[in-house]
Amino acid sequence: MIKRQFRYSPDEAARRGTELYEAKIRPLVETGNFGRILAIDIESGEYALAEQTYDAAKALIDKNPDAQVWTLRIGHIAVEKFGGGDTREKK
Repeated sequence: MIKRQFRYSPDEAARRGTELYEAKIRPLVETGNFGRILAIDIESGEYALAEQTYDAAKALIDKNPDAQVWTLRIGHIAVEKFGGGDTREKK
């Protein structure tokens, strides 16, 4: 089993992922994909959509085993929900 190496702190990965999503990817995927998982390789800008986090990340890693993956749930402020709060983005 290959051990993956992360080259970015969680904060830096989130900053880069958010920047890529807002600037380049959001207009391409937001319509019709509410609630789906988007995985972004924060180095190449490649992305994959899926219903589950594992499937989206695996699609990127299958293409590039060294991908630096960051995920989000389209239209939500969090990928996963813990407790009773609403994770949808406020308009």
